[in-house]
Order: sequence, then C-alpha cells, then structure tokens
Amino acid sequence: MVKKTAVHAAAQSAPASRGSTRPRAADDSRRGAAHPGIDAQVVLVLQGGGALGAYQAGVFEALHDAGIEPDWVIGTSIGAINGAIIAGNRPADRMNRLRAFWERVTWTGQHAPNWLAACVPVPAWLDSAWAAWIPGYEAWLRNLSIMSQGLPAFFTPRADAWLALHTPVGIEQAAFYHTEPLRKTLAALIDFDYLNGKETRLTVGTVGVGSGQMRYFTNRDEPLDVGHVMASAAFPPGFPSVRIDGEAYWDGGIYSNTPLEAVLDDRPRHSSVIFTVQLWPAHGAEPASIREAMSRQRDIQYSSRAESHLERQRQIHRLRHVIRELGKHLPDDQRDTAAVKELLSWGCGTTMQVIELDAPSFGHDDLHKDIDFSADGIRRRWDAGYADAQRMIERAPWRAEPDPMEGIAIHRSDPEAA
Repeated sequence: MVKKTAVHAAAQSAPASRGSTRPRAADDSRRGAAHPGIDAQVVLVLQGGGALGAYQAGVFEALHDAGIEPDWVIGTSIGAINGAIIAGNRPADRMNRLRAFWERVTWTGQHAPNWLAACVPVPAWLDSAWAAWIPGYEAWLRNLSIMSQGLPAFFTPRADAWLALHTPVGIEQAAFYHTEPLRKTLAALIDFDYLNGKETRLTVGTVGVGSGQMRYFTNRDEPLDVGHVMASAAFPPGFPSVRIDGEAYWDGGIYSNTPLEAVLDDRPRHSSVIFTVQLWPAHGAEPASIREAMSRQRDIQYSSRAESHLERQRQIHRLRHVIRELGKHLPDDQRDTAAVKELLSWGCGTTMQVIELDAPSFGHDDLHKDIDFSADGIRRRWDAGYADAQRMIERAPWRAEPDPMEGIAIHRSDPEAA
C-alpha cells in the first residue's frame, strides 16, 4: 500500500468553493513523493465504453503491480464502475474486487437462436455459409445473444419494454433493461464506508436529464453511494435514469465521455501525473460498408473530441503560466495591491503530465463491440491494457519537466504520435 503524508491527504480533502468564479490559489509546489518515481498527484481518468472497459482494468493492474495507486479516480459509465471499485476498496483488495466484477459480468450463456434451432435445425452447410458471408458472424451472434438475454449480474431485459415505447411509464421505467442486478453487484464489491473516508478521491460524471448539463459528483464534497455510480452508468434508452436528491440523471458519456476537464478545472489545482484511458479511437480507416460506417460513427462520437478538449485545456493552462510569469516582472509596490493580487490569482504554476493510453481495435470488433462481454473479448482487452500501461511505466515520461511556459506535457501510447 502506498503511504500518504498528512499534507498529501489534507490537500486531497480540501473542499472546493462553490458558486465562486474567483479561482482559488493553486498549489505550485510538487507534492510529497507518494508513488515510486512520481512526485505529484496521480490521477486516473476513465472513459465510458461498456465491455471495452476491460482495457481499463488491465491498465490499473499494471499500475498496481508497479506500486502506483491513484490519488484520484475520475470516471464515466463503465469508467465510473471501474473507478468506484478501485477507489472504494483498500489497495490490497482492489485487484480481487476488480477481477470479481469482470468475472461476474462475463457472458457464459448460449446463442439466442439456439431455442429456434432446436425446433428447426439449421443445416451445418447453411450455418457455415452465413459465417463465410457475414464478416464477424460469430461476434454478431454472440452480441445479439447478450442484447436479448442480458447479463445476470449486470442487466436483464424488461419483458414490458415494448409498452414503454409510447406509453408514459415514468423516466425510471423508460428503458429496455432492469439494472437492479448491477446495483446488487456494486453493493457487494464496493466498500462505501472506505470510499467516503476519502483515502482516494472519486469523481463520477453524469448529465442532468432536465438540465442537459454535465454534473460531477465527488466524495470530496459529499458522501457517495451506489446510486451515484448507477447514475453515471445509466445509458439511455438501454438503462433507466437514476434520481439523486430528486433530480433524474443519465450516463455522463452522452454529454462528455472524456472527463479530463474535471482535473484541469479543479480548485485548488495540484501538479499531477494524469493517466487518461481512451476506449474509443478518434482515428480510423474509411468504412466500406454501412455497418462499418455505423461503427466508425460511434467511435468518433464516443471518443468525445478528446484531442481538441485537451488542446484547449493546454492553451488555458499556458495562459495561467503566462499570468504567473508576468507577475514576477511587476514591481513589488504594484504586485502587492489588491487589484493586481486579484488578477494574479488566475495564474498557476502547476505542471500536468498527461499520459494517454489508447485501447487498440481488434479484427473481430464490430458495431456492438462495447457489449462484447465474452471471456475472450474481456481477456484480450485486459491483456492489451496491461501491456500498454507496462510499456508506458517503463518509459516513465513524467520524469521530464514540461516547458515552464506550457505547464502541460502530453505523452501518447505511440512515442511517434507524441
């Protein structure tokens, strides 16, 4: 277990000022060394992406094996689930609980058409012909089975869902699946008493159904329970909305699936090494079929403009550094005036090392790859996450200081893309 200093823990639990537009003074100093080779706050940022989240589990396992435990985990959808299991357990228990979750949600059922095949046997030659004609036929059949049968520890189909297509049933019933199984699974795997002890900070992203605005819930500001995690994973119309304090919330991924902004907008700000795990590729080949076009559309949509958001945050952080540097050139009598102090408070000297880890695409991926909860699919993604994170840890790019006028350095999985 990584031991944290009292200063380290206190900085994490300092409450943010609400309703104020004036920035709080940033902590310009490096924090005490709490992780092997990292003298800064460690943040883990996790996108949403259903079964693709097994890649995140592999990334965390590599960090865990290297003795790097996050100070702060931020997640949306499956990222919120993985993040809550990580932050909501003692370091020694995290991997066992994370493995338990993915084992519970692994698909072990039969293909949906089997009941029909029992009544009307499909000739072997026809089955082979379908497999040869339809690329990814087996994956398509498996994913169809998951959609029609659900996953016992995650979600189950609503028999009356067809009634809710046009009948007003209320927002908590307007979904194709029940998610009570997920609630029970999370309650069994997350220690909410430990989570709300704030040893590790957790932030989950949601979007208000009525407001259409992103809202982040964090255990630094209020106690979190299973409802907050469920709300962050309530992807419509598959999963029902979850109410928190009377307000209805959906999966934050439908608004912003890359919650990196929560780190860079935090107050007070701390120098950080940020491992951001991307599940959806922003770049890809031109599609050649309608199904490929639909798949590529989803990749672009759920990659959620991560690159442009990061570039904008880099520009903003550079301005913070410029303000701070300008202040150093002012005479003391001007710098100490109330008006100038107010302006200089927008400055910042923190450094942000952003470590991007991008999940690979596999040949069997299709339009519904995010519901591929097969044992093989989970294993491939988990192993890929572990390998990618292990290579990044060996590179340890955070050891190099960023340009003092920039404040943000970006390190990508592929060194040539950095």
